[in-house]
This record gives sequence, structure tokens and C-alpha cells, in this order.
Amino acid sequence: MFNFETLRLIWWFLLGFLLAGFAIFDGFDFGVAALLPWIARTDSERRVVINTIGPVWEGNQGWIILGAGAIFAAFPPLYGASFSGFYLALIGLLFSMILRPGGFKYRSKLQSPTWRSLWDHLLFVGGVVPALLFGVAVGNVLEGAPFHFDEWHRLFYEGHFLSLLNPFALLCGLVSVSMLVSHGAIYLVNKTDGVINARAKQIASIGSLVTIVLFALGGLWVAFGIQGYVVTGGGAWDGPSNPFTKTVALHAGAWLTNYVTYPWMILAPVLGFGGAVMTVRLVRSARPMWAFISSGSSIFGIVSTAGVSMFPFLMPSSSNPNQSLTVFDASSSHDTLMIMLISIAIFMPIILLYTAWVFKVMRGTVSGQYIDENSHSVY
Repeated sequence: MFNFETLRLIWWFLLGFLLAGFAIFDGFDFGVAALLPWIARTDSERRVVINTIGPVWEGNQGWIILGAGAIFAAFPPLYGASFSGFYLALIGLLFSMILRPGGFKYRSKLQSPTWRSLWDHLLFVGGVVPALLFGVAVGNVLEGAPFHFDEWHRLFYEGHFLSLLNPFALLCGLVSVSMLVSHGAIYLVNKTDGVINARAKQIASIGSLVTIVLFALGGLWVAFGIQGYVVTGGGAWDGPSNPFTKTVALHAGAWLTNYVTYPWMILAPVLGFGGAVMTVRLVRSARPMWAFISSGSSIFGIVSTAGVSMFPFLMPSSSNPNQSLTVFDASSSHDTLMIMLISIAIFMPIILLYTAWVFKVMRGTVSGQYIDENSHSVY
């Protein structure tokens, strides 16, 4: 039905779609958790905030499972390089995410203010740390990761955890934190009323403006501060998956050449900036639902900007650029990609319909009165 080259491109797009979906849907969960100790100042207010995401956070995590599964099945060398090289960071990420179910389930089991305050701050950690580390990971991929293969295609990673926390990667982490915090604030504008709603509006506007500034700084740094990668020879878009068959060069501004070669790709950063600007205007004009859609569009644009800027690279190698992983030399076989495509064509619409149904059923605001009346049945 599709040739090898087309299947690879389809799965590159699907991988980006799944990662962007994770950033949009689970992203507002992270943002709400990160805001918990600051936007809610009493126990009742904090229970309101927690219960806005209580019914949906677990289902939203399905996006990261789909994304990781797509990497494992569609691009196995990428899975091996990233999950091995970033192992300690991923362990920290998983531990921070594990704090969330504990916070939701156990926070309100005891009346002790100390107990509840502890879980509030752990939920904060469970929101900020994943948001930061995902951005840091993207920054390190843009710079190139220190890995290479031997003649037997065995992977060797030469970096360490602290090397991941370099200035450019931390800037990318701040972009991630700011966009997810503002996204979470906009979600709270839609789901709360009273003082929480008012505070959320202020944070949403400020967070969106900060995102615009940081995203622009990141773009300037990519253009003038780091080297990009470009394939200079060899390789085949429809050939066997083998990262040894190409040559790669590094030069400043290389990540911007795709916007000349493929002009349509400029839509990604335009959507990132434009969505954030519209979000500010829609929040201020009291149109929260449209603001949430606009914020999601901005996140999609920002995530897509990283993907299209690097194309066809998936994970460049800083220690041996010629062995960098691309869409066309790090994929599974034609048959594997085809079988997976048929599977996702069946199950993805089901997931999207289920997600839409859940949000429809759970629509409406969460109030302090509702929490007081249902104190023993809510988080």
C-alpha cells in the first residue's frame, strides 16, 4: 500500500503527533500540579484544584505510553539510544511522575495540615520536574547526544547526567515549564470560579508572554549559538536501516535550512508564536475555552518546531555525527511499519473518541461548595 520511504515519513509525523498530544493533554496536568502550592492558598482551594484534573490525569498519561511505544516499535535504535543515554534523567522523570498518583490518592486521607502540605509540595515536584526534564531532553537532542556504535552496532553513550543540564538545554526546559504552566492555568480558568479563577487568568497571561519570550530566545540560540547537523552524502530514503551509510556535517544555522528547503515548515513556529499571542488576547477577553484551544495549538507548534527543524534527524550524535540517527536509517522494517500503521488506524480514532467523551462528561466547573458536600468521595 505504501513504499518504505512513505511509511517512514508517516511514522515520523505520527510520532510527532503523539508527543504533541502528550504535551497538550498531560501537559495541563503538569501545569496544574506545578501551580498547586501557589494558586490555591487554603486546603479547600487546593482540593478544588486537585479535583479539576482528578478525573482525567490518569487517562492523559496514555499519550506518553503511546509515544514511547511508537519509538520502541517504529524506531528501535532511537529507543535504545535515548532510553540508554538519558537513563538517569528518565529514572528521575519516572519517580517524579509516580508522586502524582500518591498525591491524588493519599493527600486527603488524613486531616493533618502537615500531611496535606507534604503531598501538595510533592505534587508540585511531580508537575515541575517532568515539564523541565522533557524540555531539557529536547535541548540535548538539538545539540546532539554523545553516542556512537561499534562495528557490531552496539551502542556506547559517553555522556553523564550533569552534562544534560547545560545552558541551552535548561533554556529549553524553561520553555517547556512556562508553556505547560500557562496551559494548566488556562485549564483552571475553564474549570474553576471565584478567586482561583481570577488568579489563574493572571498566571495564564503572564505565562503565555514568558513562553513567547523564551521561545524567541531559544530560536535565536538555535540560529546563532549551537551547531546544527546536515546530511552531506550517502544514505537512502528507501534503503535498509543502517546509520553507517551516510556522511554528516555540522555548521551554525543548519537547523534553519529546512525552512528554505521545505517552506511549509515555517507554519510550526508561526503556530507556536501565534497561538501564544492569541491565548493572551482570548484570556483577557474572557473566552477561556478558545484560549485553551489556542494554548494547545501553541504547544503543538512549539513541539513541531523542534521536529521539523531537525528533519530528517531523530537523534544526532555529537561524538560521531556520521552515525546520527535519522528517520530513514533508524526505522523498523517495511512490514513492521505497515502492520503498526493498520493498528493505529483502528485504535487511534477510538482513543480520540474516548478522550472527547471523557471531557464532555467531566465538563463544568469544580467549586468549593461541591468539595465540601462530597468531601469523602473526592480527592
